[in-house]
Amino acid sequence: MASNFALFPERASTVAGEVDALYLFLVAVSGFFAVLIAALVVVFAIKYRRRAEDERPQAIHGSLALELAWTIIPFGLAMVMFFWGAKVYITLAVPPPNAMEVFVVGKQWMWKLQHLEGKREINELHVPVGQPIKLTMTSEDVIHSFYVPAFRIKQDAIPGRYTTAWFEPTKVGTYHLFCAEYCGTEHAKMIGRIVVMEPAEYQAWLAGTATTAVAAVPAAKPEDQQAAMAAAGAELFQKLGCVSCHRAQAGALGPSLAGLFGHNVALQDGSTVVADEDYIRESILNPQAKIVAGYQPIMPTFKGLVNEEQLMQLIAYIKTGKAGTETQ
Repeated sequence: MASNFALFPERASTVAGEVDALYLFLVAVSGFFAVLIAALVVVFAIKYRRRAEDERPQAIHGSLALELAWTIIPFGLAMVMFFWGAKVYITLAVPPPNAMEVFVVGKQWMWKLQHLEGKREINELHVPVGQPIKLTMTSEDVIHSFYVPAFRIKQDAIPGRYTTAWFEPTKVGTYHLFCAEYCGTEHAKMIGRIVVMEPAEYQAWLAGTATTAVAAVPAAKPEDQQAAMAAAGAELFQKLGCVSCHRAQAGALGPSLAGLFGHNVALQDGSTVVADEDYIRESILNPQAKIVAGYQPIMPTFKGLVNEEQLMQLIAYIKTGKAGTETQ
């Protein structure tokens, strides 16, 4: 029904129907009680209006059935909203394990997107239909918000941390991309588009428009989606000298990064932290924030030496589990 309603954007993702159904339920419940309350106000104002100057209102005695009704029914509706909303939220928050990853950087006033294959785009994202897409995003300056109405997704891109969103397009076509967070005087110009293609067309587009830098990466293979971006991270890992300390061998000055991503890391203060994107980013830019147990706080900060895109390349490389192992 929603897809035929002019005020609704087109449904073009697997989660759009769930979001619309919950939204319409909330509107219907809110509308029902708004009309009910307004009608009762009018009825009671007429029925119980004061008819004479000396008239006094009659005492009202409680009704157990009525009190139970107006307690249990709203409680039940609130619980339905809560659990339904939680289900939709979890669906939107947890990408499928086979999702294809794309890195997104918001910047006044553009969206910079990079595929794991290395292809970079500005204010435009090409994706294949029927493929879950995971977006890992951050911002170079202020808070932006990645908003695609047709996919029913909206996620903030926040400076200094990573956020994620995902969608699975169901229709081939071109869809609007907006920034939904007022980010400056030219916020309205921060728009783009999502181009959904047939898988074969997408592969042809990807191969035909690969950048020179990506094509030059020797490790890139068609069957390895992470090869190009991870290879760029590996090159940067060597260039910055990270490999001199983070070696997968005894006596190294820094902890081994081999197989690190996604695992718990023991810290000097006795706590543990999961080695996710945010932890790795913080360790690169502010290495003294969380010192790994058994190691000295000697790592210098790389803040100002690497930009957001290079940080994502380093993370892509560490995700492969091979960081620091090639020099053994």
